[in-house]
Amino acid sequence: MTAAAKLLDEMCHLTAQSLTPMDTSDHFKVLKLLGEGSYGKVMLAVHRKRGTPMALKFFPRESTSLLSFLREYNLSLSFCTHPSLTRALGIAYSTPSHYVFAQQAGLFGDLYDVILPEVGMEEDSCQRVVSQLGGALAHLHSLGFVHRDLKPENVFLCDSTCRWVKLGDFGMVKARGTRVPEVWYSSPYCPPEAEIARGNEDSWGSVNDGKDEEKKKKTRVWVSVEPSTDSWALGILTYAMITGSHPWAQTASDCRAYLTFREWFERAKCPEDELDVWAQPKTESDRDAVPPVAPQFACFTPLACSFFRSLLDPRPGHRGRPEDTLSYLGGDWMMEKERMRLEEERKKSRAKGAIRNMKEKEGRGER
Repeated sequence: MTAAAKLLDEMCHLTAQSLTPMDTSDHFKVLKLLGEGSYGKVMLAVHRKRGTPMALKFFPRESTSLLSFLREYNLSLSFCTHPSLTRALGIAYSTPSHYVFAQQAGLFGDLYDVILPEVGMEEDSCQRVVSQLGGALAHLHSLGFVHRDLKPENVFLCDSTCRWVKLGDFGMVKARGTRVPEVWYSSPYCPPEAEIARGNEDSWGSVNDGKDEEKKKKTRVWVSVEPSTDSWALGILTYAMITGSHPWAQTASDCRAYLTFREWFERAKCPEDELDVWAQPKTESDRDAVPPVAPQFACFTPLACSFFRSLLDPRPGHRGRPEDTLSYLGGDWMMEKERMRLEEERKKSRAKGAIRNMKEKEGRGER
């Protein structure tokens, strides 16, 4: 356990002794719901005396342990000092039904709101987000923590053009090396090494296939928490940002799209790494030497393909680190033809959005 992880545990024990009961309405004016999930909900609020906007995160006491609440609060308060990590604001209290703490508010929504389906985001915006998230994850990893839940809904926007984003939601954070039960879930964000737990009773998306109970519910598999989990998720998130889709529906050996990628990756591996297997073949000899790029990556330049090769390596020990992604920024990621097609789709989408907004205003009697 790192020094930061030990300090976090000590802070949780100290904070538990000073958590104050409080009525939310006495100190805050709650404005609207920002988000909700299995953890609870997040509300946008304004401090009544100071007028400071903030996000109040509510955790139901009946389903949240005090220790897990305090871990997330203290981690955000004391260790999320990187500008692209969401920080707590030093306010934590309890109500009869909830544990609550205040944090910085993402007033422009989250990344999920700006990724257009099948279109994605502009390439410059995508690279800006990757740069910031790479730094945020590197900061957590340097302290010995792994985020373990990187996805669009957990990346909050501080402006409308993604010039400043913040990674948040630290409920899944664990110290590197912690032993946890492996959990498989039906999503491209789930790394391939998690498939050993598929069918476990505590995995998400387990299917009752009619087999014997012993086969249906396998024994738990305990694994060590490693930063490579965040690297995989960053690769998938980047693909989603730039294309508006995912490279495969789930990271599983019976998913055809993933299996095609995996088979190609295995065929194309060069032990000496003398050959860039993601590069587009230029000559007949190249075509003979290198299998065609996996179909879902054919729209990318060699630079972008190398980026994905680094983060989406099926072998966790060979995955690149989030901070290494900086070396892939600045150049073109999409092939020219695909870039032009996506730009046209974005223009159409913006036009439809403008028309829809105009009709909504007319319906409300606005000008």
